[in-house]
Amino acid sequence: MSLNDFFLHRPQTVAEACELGLKHGQDAAYLAGGTDLLVDLRSGRRSVAHVISLAELAEFQLIRLEDNHLRIGSMARMVAVSSSLEVQESCPALCSAIDAMAGRQIRNLATLGGNICCGVPCSDTPPVLCACDADLVMLGGNGERTVAVRDFFLAPRVTVLEPGEVLAEIRIPARSDGSGAAFQRFALRSGSALAVASVAAWVKLDAEEIADARVVLGAVGPVPIYADRCAQELVGKLPSAESFAAAGSIAAEEARPISDLRGSEQYRREIVEVLAARALEEAVTRARGGGR
Repeated sequence: MSLNDFFLHRPQTVAEACELGLKHGQDAAYLAGGTDLLVDLRSGRRSVAHVISLAELAEFQLIRLEDNHLRIGSMARMVAVSSSLEVQESCPALCSAIDAMAGRQIRNLATLGGNICCGVPCSDTPPVLCACDADLVMLGGNGERTVAVRDFFLAPRVTVLEPGEVLAEIRIPARSDGSGAAFQRFALRSGSALAVASVAAWVKLDAEEIADARVVLGAVGPVPIYADRCAQELVGKLPSAESFAAAGSIAAEEARPISDLRGSEQYRREIVEVLAARALEEAVTRARGGGR
Protein backbone atom coordinates (compact mmCIF):
# COMPACT_ATOMS: atom_id res chain seq x y z
CA MET A 1 0.00 0.00 0.00
CA SER A 2 1.10 3.57 -0.59
CA LEU A 3 0.90 6.56 1.72
CA ASN A 4 -1.82 9.13 1.22
CA ASP A 5 -0.72 12.72 0.73
CA PHE A 6 -0.12 14.80 3.86
CA PHE A 7 1.61 18.01 4.88
CA LEU A 8 4.89 17.44 6.73
CA HIS A 9 5.72 20.08 9.33
CA ARG A 10 9.19 20.41 10.91
CA PRO A 11 8.78 22.74 13.92
CA GLN A 12 11.97 24.17 15.40
CA THR A 13 10.63 24.72 18.91
CA VAL A 14 8.37 22.89 21.34
CA ALA A 15 5.96 25.82 21.35
CA GLU A 16 5.65 25.63 17.57
CA ALA A 17 5.07 21.86 17.69
CA CYS A 18 2.32 22.25 20.30
CA GLU A 19 0.70 25.10 18.36
CA LEU A 20 0.58 23.01 15.18
CA GLY A 21 -0.94 20.06 17.03
CA LEU A 22 -3.57 22.23 18.64
CA LYS A 23 -4.39 23.94 15.34
CA HIS A 24 -4.91 20.74 13.35
CA GLY A 25 -6.33 18.61 16.18
CA GLN A 26 -7.42 15.09 15.23
CA ASP A 27 -6.27 15.65 11.65
CA ALA A 28 -2.63 15.72 12.77
CA ALA A 29 -0.15 13.19 14.15
CA TYR A 30 3.23 13.69 15.78
CA LEU A 31 6.15 11.86 14.16
CA ALA A 32 8.93 10.51 16.39
CA GLY A 33 10.86 7.57 14.92
CA GLY A 34 8.02 6.67 12.57
CA THR A 35 8.26 2.91 13.08
CA ASP A 36 4.64 2.75 14.24
CA LEU A 37 3.03 5.82 12.68
CA LEU A 38 4.23 5.25 9.11
CA VAL A 39 3.09 1.63 9.23
CA ASP A 40 -0.34 2.77 10.44
CA LEU A 41 -0.60 5.42 7.71
CA ARG A 42 0.46 2.98 5.01
CA SER A 43 -1.95 0.27 6.17
CA GLY A 44 -4.86 2.69 6.48
CA ARG A 45 -5.23 2.21 10.23
CA ARG A 46 -4.77 5.97 10.55
CA SER A 47 -5.35 8.80 8.13
CA VAL A 48 -4.24 12.37 8.80
CA ALA A 49 -3.61 15.42 6.65
CA HIS A 50 -0.77 16.80 8.79
CA VAL A 51 2.31 15.03 10.18
CA ILE A 52 4.35 17.02 12.68
CA SER A 53 7.97 15.86 13.01
CA LEU A 54 9.68 16.26 16.39
CA ALA A 55 13.13 15.49 14.97
CA GLU A 56 14.42 19.05 15.38
CA LEU A 57 13.73 19.22 19.12
CA ALA A 58 17.17 18.39 20.51
CA GLU A 59 16.03 18.92 24.11
CA PHE A 60 13.88 15.78 23.77
CA GLN A 61 16.95 13.57 23.26
CA LEU A 62 18.63 13.84 26.68
CA ILE A 63 19.66 10.83 28.76
CA ARG A 64 21.09 11.61 32.19
CA LEU A 65 20.94 10.75 35.86
CA GLU A 66 19.96 13.82 37.84
CA ASP A 67 18.24 14.64 41.14
CA ASN A 68 17.95 10.94 41.99
CA HIS A 69 16.04 10.29 38.77
CA LEU A 70 16.95 8.82 35.42
CA ARG A 71 15.76 11.38 32.86
CA ILE A 72 15.21 10.21 29.30
CA GLY A 73 13.93 12.48 26.55
CA SER A 74 11.01 11.19 24.54
CA MET A 75 12.98 11.41 21.27
CA ALA A 76 15.92 9.35 22.55
CA ARG A 77 16.47 6.47 20.13
CA MET A 78 16.00 2.99 21.54
CA VAL A 79 19.57 1.95 20.73
CA ALA A 80 20.89 5.06 22.50
CA VAL A 81 18.82 4.28 25.59
CA SER A 82 19.85 0.63 25.87
CA SER A 83 23.55 1.43 25.29
CA SER A 84 23.60 4.27 27.84
CA LEU A 85 25.75 3.47 30.87
CA GLU A 86 23.38 5.48 33.07
CA VAL A 87 20.42 3.39 31.96
CA GLN A 88 22.33 0.11 32.25
CA GLU A 89 23.28 0.95 35.82
CA SER A 90 20.04 2.51 37.05
CA CYS A 91 17.38 0.60 35.08
CA PRO A 92 18.79 -2.53 33.41
CA ALA A 93 15.27 -3.93 33.02
CA LEU A 94 14.55 -1.19 30.48
CA CYS A 95 17.63 -2.26 28.52
CA SER A 96 16.32 -5.83 28.57
CA ALA A 97 12.97 -4.73 27.15
CA ILE A 98 14.57 -2.67 24.40
CA ASP A 99 17.10 -5.32 23.43
CA ALA A 100 14.29 -7.88 23.07
CA MET A 101 12.14 -5.80 20.74
CA ALA A 102 12.22 -5.82 16.95
CA GLY A 103 15.57 -5.79 15.12
CA ARG A 104 18.49 -3.41 15.41
CA GLN A 105 17.42 -1.45 12.33
CA ILE A 106 14.10 -0.68 14.01
CA ARG A 107 15.78 0.16 17.32
CA ASN A 108 18.03 2.61 15.50
CA LEU A 109 14.93 4.55 14.41
CA ALA A 110 12.36 3.93 17.13
CA THR A 111 12.18 6.27 20.11
CA LEU A 112 11.23 5.56 23.71
CA GLY A 113 8.52 8.22 23.61
CA GLY A 114 7.03 6.80 20.45
CA ASN A 115 6.83 3.31 21.95
CA ILE A 116 4.91 4.76 24.88
CA CYS A 117 2.61 7.15 23.04
CA CYS A 118 1.46 4.65 20.42
CA GLY A 119 -0.47 2.94 23.23
CA VAL A 120 -0.20 -0.50 21.63
CA PRO A 121 -0.96 -3.21 24.24
CA CYS A 122 2.01 -5.38 23.21
CA SER A 123 4.61 -2.58 23.40
CA ASP A 124 7.60 -3.74 25.42
CA THR A 125 8.77 -0.68 27.37
CA PRO A 126 5.54 0.41 29.13
CA PRO A 127 5.39 -2.59 31.53
CA VAL A 128 8.95 -1.88 32.71
CA LEU A 129 8.24 1.82 33.18
CA CYS A 130 5.11 0.94 35.15
CA ALA A 131 6.97 -1.53 37.36
CA CYS A 132 9.68 1.06 38.01
CA ASP A 133 7.09 3.71 38.93
CA ALA A 134 8.07 6.20 36.21
CA ASP A 135 6.50 9.60 35.59
CA LEU A 136 5.83 11.16 32.19
CA VAL A 137 6.35 14.88 31.63
CA MET A 138 4.15 16.43 28.96
CA LEU A 139 4.16 19.89 27.39
CA GLY A 140 1.23 21.64 25.74
CA GLY A 141 -0.62 24.88 25.32
CA ASN A 142 -1.43 24.96 29.02
CA GLY A 143 2.18 24.43 30.06
CA GLU A 144 3.78 21.40 31.71
CA ARG A 145 2.07 18.55 33.51
CA THR A 146 3.36 15.32 34.99
CA VAL A 147 1.39 12.08 34.93
CA ALA A 148 2.30 8.76 36.52
CA VAL A 149 2.79 6.19 33.76
CA ARG A 150 0.17 4.09 35.57
CA ASP A 151 -2.45 6.70 34.63
CA PHE A 152 -1.25 7.36 31.07
CA PHE A 153 -2.92 4.50 29.18
CA LEU A 154 -6.71 4.55 28.86
CA ALA A 155 -7.45 1.89 26.21
CA PRO A 156 -5.68 0.28 23.24
CA ARG A 157 -4.00 3.13 21.32
CA VAL A 158 -5.67 5.70 23.59
CA THR A 159 -3.71 7.79 26.11
CA VAL A 160 -4.28 10.92 28.19
CA LEU A 161 -2.38 13.06 25.67
CA GLU A 162 -4.53 15.98 24.49
CA PRO A 163 -4.41 17.73 21.08
CA GLY A 164 -1.36 19.96 20.96
CA GLU A 165 0.34 18.09 23.81
CA VAL A 166 3.60 16.16 23.44
CA LEU A 167 5.49 13.77 25.68
CA ALA A 168 8.75 15.50 26.58
CA GLU A 169 10.49 13.31 29.12
CA ILE A 170 10.37 10.03 31.03
CA ARG A 171 11.55 10.18 34.66
CA ILE A 172 12.43 6.94 36.43
CA PRO A 173 13.40 6.89 40.13
CA ALA A 174 17.07 5.99 40.45
CA ARG A 175 17.77 2.44 41.51
CA SER A 176 18.06 2.27 45.30
CA ASP A 177 19.98 -0.20 47.43
CA GLY A 178 18.09 -3.43 47.91
CA SER A 179 15.83 -2.93 44.89
CA GLY A 180 15.84 -4.55 41.47
CA ALA A 181 13.67 -4.87 38.38
CA ALA A 182 13.49 -7.34 35.51
CA PHE A 183 11.61 -7.94 32.27
CA GLN A 184 10.62 -11.22 30.65
CA ARG A 185 8.99 -11.60 27.26
CA PHE A 186 7.76 -14.43 25.06
CA ALA A 187 7.23 -14.22 21.29
CA LEU A 188 6.68 -16.86 18.67
CA ARG A 189 10.05 -16.09 17.09
CA SER A 190 12.95 -13.71 17.65
CA GLY A 191 13.43 -10.48 15.75
CA SER A 192 10.38 -8.46 14.79
CA ALA A 193 7.74 -10.73 16.37
CA LEU A 194 5.28 -9.05 18.72
CA ALA A 195 5.11 -10.22 22.30
CA VAL A 196 2.59 -12.93 23.06
CA ALA A 197 2.95 -11.97 26.72
CA SER A 198 5.43 -10.06 28.86
CA VAL A 199 6.00 -9.42 32.56
CA ALA A 200 7.96 -6.71 34.36
CA ALA A 201 8.72 -7.08 38.05
CA TRP A 202 10.23 -4.78 40.70
CA VAL A 203 11.10 -5.82 44.24
CA LYS A 204 12.51 -4.14 47.34
CA LEU A 205 14.35 -6.32 49.85
CA ASP A 206 14.73 -5.66 53.56
CA ALA A 207 16.98 -8.11 55.42
CA GLU A 208 16.34 -10.69 52.67
CA GLU A 209 12.58 -10.33 53.06
CA ILE A 210 10.48 -8.87 50.25
CA ALA A 211 9.33 -5.54 51.66
CA ASP A 212 7.57 -4.28 48.53
CA ALA A 213 6.88 -5.45 44.99
CA ARG A 214 5.24 -4.48 41.72
CA VAL A 215 4.35 -6.85 38.90
CA VAL A 216 3.05 -5.52 35.57
CA LEU A 217 1.74 -7.62 32.68
CA GLY A 218 2.04 -6.68 29.02
CA ALA A 219 0.26 -7.91 25.87
CA VAL A 220 -2.42 -9.67 27.93
CA GLY A 221 -4.85 -6.80 28.39
CA PRO A 222 -5.98 -3.55 26.76
CA VAL A 223 -3.36 -1.61 28.77
CA PRO A 224 -0.48 -2.66 31.04
CA ILE A 225 -2.02 -4.60 33.93
CA TYR A 226 -0.83 -4.13 37.50
CA ALA A 227 -0.99 -7.59 39.06
CA ASP A 228 -1.56 -6.17 42.54
CA ARG A 229 -2.70 -9.44 44.14
CA CYS A 230 0.41 -11.13 42.80
CA ALA A 231 2.65 -8.41 44.27
CA GLN A 232 0.87 -8.45 47.60
CA GLU A 233 1.34 -12.21 47.82
CA LEU A 234 5.11 -11.64 47.96
CA VAL A 235 5.29 -8.94 50.64
CA GLY A 236 6.74 -10.21 53.89
CA LYS A 237 8.02 -13.45 52.38
CA LEU A 238 11.49 -14.76 51.74
CA PRO A 239 12.38 -15.06 48.04
CA SER A 240 12.14 -18.65 46.87
CA ALA A 241 11.15 -20.71 43.86
CA GLU A 242 7.97 -21.68 45.70
CA SER A 243 6.93 -18.10 46.48
CA PHE A 244 7.68 -17.02 42.90
CA ALA A 245 5.63 -19.90 41.50
CA ALA A 246 2.69 -19.07 43.76
CA ALA A 247 2.86 -15.41 42.73
CA GLY A 248 3.07 -16.41 39.06
CA SER A 249 -0.12 -18.44 39.41
CA ILE A 250 -1.92 -15.39 40.79
CA ALA A 251 -0.53 -13.20 37.98
CA ALA A 252 -2.01 -15.62 35.44
CA GLU A 253 -5.41 -15.15 37.08
CA GLU A 254 -5.07 -11.36 36.91
CA ALA A 255 -4.22 -11.34 33.21
CA ARG A 256 -6.96 -10.36 30.74
CA PRO A 257 -5.78 -11.96 27.51
CA ILE A 258 -7.66 -12.54 24.29
CA SER A 259 -7.34 -15.40 21.82
CA ASP A 260 -5.84 -14.53 18.45
CA LEU A 261 -3.37 -15.86 15.87
CA ARG A 262 -0.48 -15.58 18.35
CA GLY A 263 -2.10 -17.69 21.04
CA SER A 264 -5.23 -18.62 22.92
CA GLU A 265 -6.36 -17.03 26.17
CA GLN A 266 -5.33 -20.09 28.19
CA TYR A 267 -1.95 -20.31 26.45
CA ARG A 268 -1.21 -16.71 27.35
CA ARG A 269 -2.18 -17.26 30.98
CA GLU A 270 0.21 -20.20 31.20
CA ILE A 271 2.98 -18.10 29.70
CA VAL A 272 2.31 -15.26 32.17
CA GLU A 273 2.65 -17.71 35.05
CA VAL A 274 6.10 -18.80 33.88
CA LEU A 275 7.31 -15.31 32.93
CA ALA A 276 6.21 -13.80 36.25
CA ALA A 277 8.22 -16.37 38.23
CA ARG A 278 11.27 -15.77 36.04
CA ALA A 279 10.98 -11.97 36.25
CA LEU A 280 10.67 -12.07 40.03
CA GLU A 281 13.69 -14.32 40.39
CA GLU A 282 15.77 -12.03 38.18
CA ALA A 283 14.54 -8.91 40.00
CA VAL A 284 15.60 -10.40 43.33
CA THR A 285 19.02 -11.26 41.89
CA ARG A 286 19.47 -7.63 40.85
CA ALA A 287 18.20 -6.39 44.23
CA ARG A 288 21.00 -8.43 45.81
CA GLY A 289 23.52 -6.71 43.57
CA GLY A 290 23.80 -9.28 40.82
CA GLY A 291 22.84 -9.25 37.14
CA ARG A 292 23.45 -6.57 34.54
